[in-house]
Amino acid sequence: MRRSFWAMALCLSLLFSLLTGCAGGGSPDAPADLNGTTDKLNIVTTVFPAYDWTKNLLGSRADRAELTMLLDSGVDLHSYQPTADDMIRISTCDVFVYVGGESDRWVADALKEKVNPDMTVLSLLELLGEDAKEEELVEGMEGEEEEEDGPAYDEHVWLSLKNAQVLCQKITQALCEKDPEGKADYEAALADYEARLAQLDEAYADMTAKAARSTVLFGDRFPFRYLTDDYGLTYYGAFAGCSAETEASFETVAFLAGKVDELALPYVLTLEGTDHRLAQTIIDTSTAKSAQILTLDSMQSVTADKVKAGADYIGLMEQNLDVFTQALN
Repeated sequence: MRRSFWAMALCLSLLFSLLTGCAGGGSPDAPADLNGTTDKLNIVTTVFPAYDWTKNLLGSRADRAELTMLLDSGVDLHSYQPTADDMIRISTCDVFVYVGGESDRWVADALKEKVNPDMTVLSLLELLGEDAKEEELVEGMEGEEEEEDGPAYDEHVWLSLKNAQVLCQKITQALCEKDPEGKADYEAALADYEARLAQLDEAYADMTAKAARSTVLFGDRFPFRYLTDDYGLTYYGAFAGCSAETEASFETVAFLAGKVDELALPYVLTLEGTDHRLAQTIIDTSTAKSAQILTLDSMQSVTADKVKAGADYIGLMEQNLDVFTQALN
């Protein structure tokens, strides 16, 4: 039933695109122009990190590509549902980059209706292979019912600078295959961007090696497992990174408050876009009640407006480095 709905929506939208295209309407990034009326390499990404990586990897050939980020309205990966126009963009693009976890189940329907048979599809989780991590429940964390169709993987692969380097290599390989004439340009852009990623990775490693503490505590979902594993940090959190839960039990609050006291943690961490009530409740339940709240950016809900204002992956990871530095000292 769901596939039939998307198939009908796709057909109607394609028809509309053809009609508006014949009438001379549309804009450079409208569906009509994604239907074969441009020679540009058409690339569609779901999440902001993949969009920003690709933007940098296009380098000097950026004007030869049409790059689209679907999740640009502030809706995060876990609650996003594509529109009919989104389905068209996916079905007609040359390269499609998505995360590939539980939140992307809708992608299977989109790819069944693809118009471009030569599309290159890149799943970030698949590209990582054995380095993709299953979600885990640490002590004190709220659990969820287990899925019957296999393990759930932590989708927040971009929150590892080491992963970013691997995934940028894979994206560059796809660009080179789609546009062989630009191979040297793409590889040059990759070398420059990899150097920036490696430098920031070294800054994180140096910071954690010198930090006074090695444990962080989240009064929120915890999507930073890849990062904490990279640098040998211990963590506690209220929920797993992909959890749909919003209300923590008394037992969870009490446990986390106890850890704040036991480890003398001066900060409780939260994510962008949350109201921080849980973090404050944990602090209020602790004995000292003196911890402060710090906010990290998981890049799950970066808007088009923020991108226009200059938001970029490395800049946001640098901001997170500053927050971790404060939290661990």
